[in-house]
Amino acid sequence: MVVAVIGGAVAGSEMVKSLTEQGITCVVFEQNILPHGKIEDGLPKWHSKQRDNEEELLNQRMSHPLVHYVPLCKLGRDISFDELMTWNFSAVVLATGAWKDRPLPIAGIDDYVNKGLYYQNPFVYWYNHKHEPNFAGAKHEIADDAIIIGGGLASLDVAKIIMMELVEQKLQAHGIATNLFELNHGIGKVLTKNNLTLSDLNIKGCTLYYRRRDVDMPLSHLPGNTPEQLQKTQMVRQRILANYMNKFMFRFQPCMAPVDKLVEDGKLTGVIFRHTDADEKKCVEIAGSETIVHAPIIVSSIGSIPEIIPGALSQGSTFKITDEISCRLNGFDNVFIIGNAVTGKGNIHDSSHHAKEIAAWMHQHFFPQSQPCNKEEIELIMNLVKQLQQQQGYHGIFAEWAKQ
Repeated sequence: MVVAVIGGAVAGSEMVKSLTEQGITCVVFEQNILPHGKIEDGLPKWHSKQRDNEEELLNQRMSHPLVHYVPLCKLGRDISFDELMTWNFSAVVLATGAWKDRPLPIAGIDDYVNKGLYYQNPFVYWYNHKHEPNFAGAKHEIADDAIIIGGGLASLDVAKIIMMELVEQKLQAHGIATNLFELNHGIGKVLTKNNLTLSDLNIKGCTLYYRRRDVDMPLSHLPGNTPEQLQKTQMVRQRILANYMNKFMFRFQPCMAPVDKLVEDGKLTGVIFRHTDADEKKCVEIAGSETIVHAPIIVSSIGSIPEIIPGALSQGSTFKITDEISCRLNGFDNVFIIGNAVTGKGNIHDSSHHAKEIAAWMHQHFFPQSQPCNKEEIELIMNLVKQLQQQQGYHGIFAEWAKQ
């Protein structure tokens, strides 16, 4: 068996681990130099220890002798989906992640990207890299009284970034030095140490708007299948939110759905929200309850979606799958989709868990009924892989490549 895995980050590496443990050869096509995905550019930079640990784990999996790594090769750009399918892999696994921000559901809103509107993924990327001398990416403004629209853990991180940046800037203006590591332990502690308050620094703080209640926020992986489990999960969600708000001093506004935009002189200057009637099963907008909220910047953090690959069937903003148990791409018996490319959640836990589930299904139901590649097919695949590797200057030893 020879399996193509498209994307070598969390889900892809989890699939690779499962396949190689069963003696199955993997060819990993990775769009970047290294297969670190959102571990590198999706986690805010204070997660340095977690990032290092996760990247080391990914590197170990790519170093397995049954793995043939192809860097800087993006499906749909450097090789088409249709061409890949002619290589006759035993299976193709799409672990391409969810790199695109889910569009904010307001007509015409994207006309104001970088004109008062930021999306989470490029915002966090800027935050992680803005200190680099040669950083040439788009500059993102940090402004007081900002709006964040979201509800997941990533939106809490956005609020944390804004508050830490605001406080650091104001303290520096007062001649007080601080840093990321100190602020990461809590803004309140830093202010108390210097006998200051947010009001003393003339900071209002940012506000996170969520269309549901605090107890509905997707902040915990605990099950909620019974009333008792649901109650426990809701309490954990409330506690997580309260801890973030206490440490980083932002505000929270539940049951508010964005419905329209405010624009002045070609710049987005606010959002019109509508109140909602929400619980764990429904979220209904209340007619006539519109509220106008002005803000210097708005950051949308409502989730991520996969980048659809030409030739692979899609349904709206997601891949079209035959069923949620096998997650096979519609129209193909041997093409599977895993991780954030399916879940759209963009987090490590869910991505890894989903890859494990699909790998288990493949081992139990797919591989026992599949014909292994013959010698000629394997030679053809490996020759084509070697050509792609040579084009990128990769010589087949991942550990050496990762040290560059």
